[in-house]
Amino acid sequence: MFVKLLIWLFLVIIFYHDPADAQKKKETLLSEKLTQMMEWASKRSVIRMNGDKFRRFVKAPPRNYSVVIMFTALQPQRQCGVCRQADEEFQVLANSWRYSSAFTNKVFFASVDFDEGSDVFQMLSMNSAPTFLHFPSKGKPRRSDTYELQVRGFAAEQLARWVADRTDVQIRVIRPPNYAGPLLLGFLLAVIGGLAYLRRHNLEFLFNKNVWAFSALCFVLIMTSGQMWNHIRGPPYAHKNPSTGQVSYIHGSSQAQFVAETHIVLLFNAAVTMGMVLLCEAATSDMDIGKRKIMCVAGIGLVMLFFSWLLSIFRAKYHGYPYSFLMG
Repeated sequence: MFVKLLIWLFLVIIFYHDPADAQKKKETLLSEKLTQMMEWASKRSVIRMNGDKFRRFVKAPPRNYSVVIMFTALQPQRQCGVCRQADEEFQVLANSWRYSSAFTNKVFFASVDFDEGSDVFQMLSMNSAPTFLHFPSKGKPRRSDTYELQVRGFAAEQLARWVADRTDVQIRVIRPPNYAGPLLLGFLLAVIGGLAYLRRHNLEFLFNKNVWAFSALCFVLIMTSGQMWNHIRGPPYAHKNPSTGQVSYIHGSSQAQFVAETHIVLLFNAAVTMGMVLLCEAATSDMDIGKRKIMCVAGIGLVMLFFSWLLSIFRAKYHGYPYSFLMG
């Protein structure tokens, strides 16, 4: 009996853990992780992580800070142009947070490159890049913690709104000064002013209706093709599937678009417009009847062909749309 009692006491001593001691160890470990994260953030606004760092500082508890991670593929052999563009915007967002007066250790920004952390991609069953994920300070990531890149684009302002929604941290995006726009505008005004000065004795071109009609038409085509949407949302130029290598220039959803898609729609609209102009000229012109017939046939061909292509793009984006023309 005495021997059993000794064995029981021995086991109690071995396996008994003081709750206060365990809590102290947890706080010490958390303090060490926070100190390391702050040290990395002081050197780089976007902390570069591999598989080991990700498991230790993001996946493993304890953690009382959120981490916003961009999963990307920046190596040249990956040929991911979108990744480079998204990385630039992510750097702008992270710098805006790191150098703001409101910076705290509540949120950190990090990146995992495929060539440095392929095991992380496998762990998360991730097969595309770039991808933005938010890892909250408590609990597991939810569906809303995955950024909808194809819908919202990767502009720093859009990312900041998403971060504010997930973490309640408001980030004012501050971009480095870009003088390209003002310089280009100044150059354009100088060219226009120079031409007006050279022709100061003959300004009839300012009253030429064809010049104003062409200018108005160009403006309408640019606005109706979605250029303003691109300026606001900052979508990628196109999307390359990293698994198959296939490049998509048309977005499959009606809620988003690619920059390449905007250019395609602009050209198709311009072709349809050109066809309508040819038809109008064929009907009202005083040219030879043979030339007018050629203009009429060319105009009908342009309208039918490019309107059919426009309608097929519309059908591809708005699934279930019942109508088509020439092309299914």
